[in-house]
Amino acid sequence: MNAIELKNVYFSYDGKVRILENVNIALPYGKVNLVSGHSGEGKSTLLYIISGIIPNITDGEITGEVLINGEDIKGKKLGEVCREVGVVLQNADEQIIQKTVEDEIAFGCENLAFSPEKISKQIDIVCKLMKLERSWQCRKLSGGQKQRLITASTLAMGQKIVILDEPLANLDTTGAGMLMSTLRSLAKAGYCIVVIEHRLDVVLPFVDNVFHVSDRKVTEIIDKERYFKDQSTEIADACLEFSGTSNMFSLTNVAFSVKERDILKDVTFDILKGSRVVLLGENGCGKTTLLRLISRLEKPTRGTISQNIDDKFGQKSRQSKKWYQKVGVVYQNPDYQLFMPTVEKEIKFGAKSNEYADKIAAQFGVKHLYARHPQSLSEGQKRRVSIAAVVATAPEVLILDEPTVGQDYKGLCEMVEVLNCIHEETHNTMITVTHDKRCAAALCDESVWIKDGKTYKTGKKELVDVFFSQK
Repeated sequence: MNAIELKNVYFSYDGKVRILENVNIALPYGKVNLVSGHSGEGKSTLLYIISGIIPNITDGEITGEVLINGEDIKGKKLGEVCREVGVVLQNADEQIIQKTVEDEIAFGCENLAFSPEKISKQIDIVCKLMKLERSWQCRKLSGGQKQRLITASTLAMGQKIVILDEPLANLDTTGAGMLMSTLRSLAKAGYCIVVIEHRLDVVLPFVDNVFHVSDRKVTEIIDKERYFKDQSTEIADACLEFSGTSNMFSLTNVAFSVKERDILKDVTFDILKGSRVVLLGENGCGKTTLLRLISRLEKPTRGTISQNIDDKFGQKSRQSKKWYQKVGVVYQNPDYQLFMPTVEKEIKFGAKSNEYADKIAAQFGVKHLYARHPQSLSEGQKRRVSIAAVVATAPEVLILDEPTVGQDYKGLCEMVEVLNCIHEETHNTMITVTHDKRCAAALCDESVWIKDGKTYKTGKKELVDVFFSQK
């Protein structure tokens, strides 16, 4: 018996435009199954159908059979489906509701009526697997740590069918490899693992079956090696060699603490005006915190961050409208900055001009989405809209936290190309945090490696290769 089987499945959100057509797939136990394809093609929709989110939470018109362990789940309540299917969604912040790691993992187990003894055992097991501490405060976790937490919470509930939507989002190379190895072990133990993921180079060694979603169809890929080769493209860095010398920011002995936890201890480096700087480091080392300090969303506990944008801003940490017209910040989670009723209004809000906003929207491939509500978009589309909205303000400093999450290879290449094109046109200073090696190398003049809350190494593009080649 297959774990999951879809027979002649058709789906539409509005009853008019079909998202999926005539889907026929069978997913067995004991395998890691990869679902791949371009952003916005329907991969997450497929997940929602299998997990019962559609139609229990999200409305839509569905026909055909959706079988879990041979039984059609249409008409079943979400709770019934959840007892058999565990789901890890893309946006970690939407799933984390408890204060501590321990409480978050326990929550799902309690809903399944596990005994206190079993819950405690499950917490110990998954915390060890995902390198988490029971006592950690959820709100203080990095993006990668949050991703590990929601995965741990799902695994703790013990369903034999586990579906993960972009589980490697925000994970460093070590964490991504650790997670895929864990999923591979679970499959060998008899689980059915379904992974929706764009980082094909990372998942390749761990995948048994590949399904490609395109043009509303789901196709099983027979020649995996050829598929990965066709889908993978090296990203060219078309920017001219950087030769600037004047500082835009100078960080001296910067430290940042929350209560008794030291996130940054001693960070010292310069960011040259007009350069592209990539911040490197493992999950939890303080990269996102460092971005927040540079952008003046937080104030250092110790040390100084000097800026050379405009004398009137001084060196004090203060949030002003004029400052953020100069310093544009793209957050790790696009939901933090999407608040207008349409994509068009989102991108034109604060833009240098409506004409410039239209140009930027076209470059990022989101102009055709103008009439859509931002929250109706796929995570990959949200990401592009959030970046386009900030870029349209024409900031002198562009700060990007994991800009390529949710992008397929083609979309990733296009995004990097656009960012570099804009950099060449505007000579902006670009500061990027990313766990994608190809993206890091293509957006880099200077690199800074943060380790254990300190400046470990500084260098140029070569340092990116050193960082990602470490075992």
